[in-house]
Amino acid sequence: MHRPNSDDPPSGTDEDEFVLLARLAERFGRGGRSLAPGDLGIGDDAAAVSLPHPGRVVLATDLVVAGVHVDPAVSTPEDIGWKALMVTVSDLAAMGAVASHALLSVAAPPGFAVDRLADGVADAADACGCAVVGGDLSGSAVLVVSVAAVGSVPDDGHPLLTRGGARPGDALVVTGPVGGSAAGLRLLGAPDEGWTDRGGEAAVAAHRRPRARLVEGELARRSGATAAIDVSDGLLVDAVHLAEASGVGLELTVGTGAVAAGATRDEALGGGEDYELVLATPDPVRLVAAFAAAGLRAPIPIGTCTGSARQFTLDGGELPRGGWRHRF
Repeated sequence: MHRPNSDDPPSGTDEDEFVLLARLAERFGRGGRSLAPGDLGIGDDAAAVSLPHPGRVVLATDLVVAGVHVDPAVSTPEDIGWKALMVTVSDLAAMGAVASHALLSVAAPPGFAVDRLADGVADAADACGCAVVGGDLSGSAVLVVSVAAVGSVPDDGHPLLTRGGARPGDALVVTGPVGGSAAGLRLLGAPDEGWTDRGGEAAVAAHRRPRARLVEGELARRSGATAAIDVSDGLLVDAVHLAEASGVGLELTVGTGAVAAGATRDEALGGGEDYELVLATPDPVRLVAAFAAAGLRAPIPIGTCTGSARQFTLDGGELPRGGWRHRF
């Protein structure tokens, strides 16, 4: 076993940790959100940062583990880095928050291209407008990528979005079609089937490069939405999570418009890892108008919240089981 404080590198690699850290610090210093004067980023024992505006601080963390969340055989190191940042920031989007900073920690096996993974993280951070300000590196038998994200919600008179704010009579919508990520993984596992003729390229991109719906989440919060959750475990199970937290029932009617190109209905209902937002709102007309004014896709209606707590239906029948659950 490699001794943590030894000068000898672990077997199988001669990469020096501090040389790699210097490269990562240089990479994360290019582009993205600039630090405020007096802030401290990579290079000290901890980062010290200023939020972009006064308000509530919102914190999120997530893991991407090889063989559980990603398959390195079908996703590049850049894809894995992109996904690790986006899936964490997606939790900020579900709160209606603005992303500002992130911490990246990587435990990687010998020979893994950490630089390439960092490129994916940096590109995703640029797309989200946040700065990577620190983290940690370690050797590991299995690739594990951890991202902690910091965001904020300004004191603008519009409350933080949570899972628990939906009320009976609220409309339930989703910010875009779902099932694309599950379809992409299926197609990547059977490349001989081809991708282009069934929306396959979009599905593969949805799996490899998901996008956090930060703009949509913030706009929904400012447009009267009462509750939100991102679709990580599957549309149905995540809608139920929202309903249970809010103490409402659900009457879901998921039409073809909510099914991503190339995906099956089952993949849309239970596939997960789409990172679209499910939103509850008492005024869907106002929400649609706000999205249109911002040049965003129209939210897709998927049902209604009811006063019958823990009673959930799909197209008038029993809600099928599905969605992702970790087993311990």
